[in-house]
Amino acid sequence: MNIVLFAMLGLFVFMMFRRNKKTKEQQATLQSQFEPGVEVMTSFGLFGRIVSMDDEENKVVLELSPGNLATVHRQAVTKIVEPAAEAQALPDEAPAVPDDASSLAADEKAIAADETPDETLKRLNDEGKKDI
Repeated sequence: MNIVLFAMLGLFVFMMFRRNKKTKEQQATLQSQFEPGVEVMTSFGLFGRIVSMDDEENKVVLELSPGNLATVHRQAVTKIVEPAAEAQALPDEAPAVPDDASSLAADEKAIAADETPDETLKRLNDEGKKDI
């Protein structure tokens, strides 16, 4: 019984050290990709572009919007933001936007016409619960 307990404890410690090593390797890889001009996100949700880096003091200056700079600790930058492929490939034609809301209301009426009164009541009750 004791042997099984020590084996499980050893396996737990091994997995813990392995996970820490993987995390450190991923962080080092990410840190090596930092350079001025790269779009990044911080751990507290600020998006910006790296303007400059101070390796001695572990500071990164981010440009949040034109003229707005923020200085953060290097470890606060947690993700490199890559532009979405959809944003790069622009569609040939823009989707048609209706001039008024009447075309949108017609779709809702068509959906509502297919429902029974009990289904409508259930749907409306469920929509109210989403806000809570």
